[in-house]
Amino acid sequence: MQKKNATVHLLILDPSQNDAESLVSLLRNSGKATRAHRITSEEDLEEALKSGNWDLLLARDTEQEFGADDALGMIRRLDKDIPFILLTEDQSRERKVSVMKAGAQDTVPADYTDLLVLVVNRELAALEERRRRRALDSHLREAEQRCQLLLESSKDAIAYINDGMHIYANQSYMEFLGYDDIDDLICIPVLDTLTSESQDAYKDFMKSFADKREDGMSFNFTAVRSDDQELSVTVSVSAATYDGEACTQIVLQPEHSDAELEEKLRQISSQDLLTGLYNRQYLMDALAENIAKAGKNNESGALAYIALDSFMSLKSKVGIAGADLLLGDLANLLKEQVSDDITLARLSDDAFCFMAQPGDEKSMAAFCEKVRKAIEDHLFDINGRTVQISVSIGVAAITENSPKAEELLGRAHTASADVKKKEGHEQGNGVNVYNPADYESLDESNSIEAIQRALDENRFKLLFQPIINLRGEGEEHYEAFVRMLDKEGNEVSPYDFLPPMGPSDTAIKIDRWVILQTIKQLSSHRSRGHDTRLFLNVTAETLQDKTFTPWLSVALKAARLPGDSLIFQIREGDANNFMKQAKEFAKAVHELHCKLSISQFGCALNPFNTLKHIETDYVKVDGSFTEEIQKNEEAKEHLKEMVQSLQNAGKLTIIPLVENASILATLWQAGVNYIQGYYLQAPVPEMNYDFGDQ
Repeated sequence: MQKKNATVHLLILDPSQNDAESLVSLLRNSGKATRAHRITSEEDLEEALKSGNWDLLLARDTEQEFGADDALGMIRRLDKDIPFILLTEDQSRERKVSVMKAGAQDTVPADYTDLLVLVVNRELAALEERRRRRALDSHLREAEQRCQLLLESSKDAIAYINDGMHIYANQSYMEFLGYDDIDDLICIPVLDTLTSESQDAYKDFMKSFADKREDGMSFNFTAVRSDDQELSVTVSVSAATYDGEACTQIVLQPEHSDAELEEKLRQISSQDLLTGLYNRQYLMDALAENIAKAGKNNESGALAYIALDSFMSLKSKVGIAGADLLLGDLANLLKEQVSDDITLARLSDDAFCFMAQPGDEKSMAAFCEKVRKAIEDHLFDINGRTVQISVSIGVAAITENSPKAEELLGRAHTASADVKKKEGHEQGNGVNVYNPADYESLDESNSIEAIQRALDENRFKLLFQPIINLRGEGEEHYEAFVRMLDKEGNEVSPYDFLPPMGPSDTAIKIDRWVILQTIKQLSSHRSRGHDTRLFLNVTAETLQDKTFTPWLSVALKAARLPGDSLIFQIREGDANNFMKQAKEFAKAVHELHCKLSISQFGCALNPFNTLKHIETDYVKVDGSFTEEIQKNEEAKEHLKEMVQSLQNAGKLTIIPLVENASILATLWQAGVNYIQGYYLQAPVPEMNYDFGDQ
């Protein structure tokens, strides 16, 4: 909660000085120590936002040169976490909806002073919680970094392996073997980092370790770095766990310490070898630190993504060697432009980056325009051939409200790519600033970032709806649903906003979040004496994810949950589109003693064909059948025949969307096993249905 003695730093947009004073008096009389600033112009607000730390903006919805919508737009553009409350003269539903969609927290009629005080208290409390969360996130990051540093700062090269594959390696290990990125190493078996002569010896050694399980066993091998340099190493192995999974820790040490090589490795670990600039890893680490600093100290900054236009075409003209010369010359030109307070790094073949903190996106954009012009005007001499190039630069602000480093870099990249969408810039050659207000509404073009932000900001929630046994056998079943609070505070299904063609890992992330959270809640619920089982929906992406069932096995063991407490539910359409994967999925979950359900059943041309290939325990008939049986007798007979066929095949049937009591007799006569719908209970945050009162 907002501390009672905490001073509220208030911005007021009101053409009347007297009315503004009345608002200050109102808050003071309600017990708030208040320091206020009345906004007089666009420039005044921008200066205030950049120089101060504000808790609230109250704006009166009247005609004025710089109005409430303009002020709200500026808060979104500068990505400031400042609650915005609009004071209206009337209660217009359309106006309330439009302004809250634009990012306002609420609208209140100006003469409803008691309501205004309540809304202000609510928003200040929410702001305090967000700030506290950011501070805790910062402390958590620092604690994680300290723990990671204990491992990373070790001179010993340490990695964890599972089934012969790398699953983690510290910096020393990657440098030792010549890798810049952990993702590059994770794809490589340990055997591929050894010479062919050493591979059989390594297999024998690991087989001996598996038999003896003596920690600290060691052996000498010849390792191969990524640049094909061979090194004589001593490998020590020990049993370990990583992310809850049993694995093996290996430690590499040179047979003979090479001080000169170690020093060289230290130097190149943060350096791009071609240009001598900082490399991507260095930039991402520095960016993560700056984002944490912005959240902790309210110190803003800016990031610029510099993409070479038509680089592949240019590369084909001058050749690979010529392209390297060009990139070296461009790096020197960029070095000449930057001052000591700007970090310059090379991100990839055709991309560089500027970062400044303290700073702001407007100053960075002006600086980038100067750099863009210098590059455009420069004539590069490549092997006697004159070459001209241009760049598209995207700028993103680093603020207290910024996402993680990877997403923030993605913002700058998006702004850079959007240069070519601007009129007159079809070939690139421009500077563009990322405005969060333009990108953070949920649609297919940016939904992945919006969903990821909602996950990071804990704007996901679970709801549970009971599934009742019509035969009165007293079982306790629920189906779990996930809802995401969008930027307007509306509850939506995150799955509805996934682009049709992926990326698949976002759907998998949502599935795993839902499963982990429901497992935790179910474990707690069952510990209070409930023999409850949950239906959990999984997407087609999870059906195809071969790592899912091993992950699920670990999650069930950690929660001490029996497998038969979970029923995984897949859609009929997904089962038909990925028949082979669905069949393997069914087999794998059954091996964990979990059950399987197919939902939306009956919509395929030959629905029973699906059941011939996939071993399922439950079948949930599509909701359209529930609607139809209330309208005509033919639909009732069709449902009865379907249910009878399913039961003859040994399947338990579920009818969803039961909205009233009038169809219960029909469902009973049809022999339906379970029913679900608002007639019983709407989805709610708690598993609180009284199954004994049926």
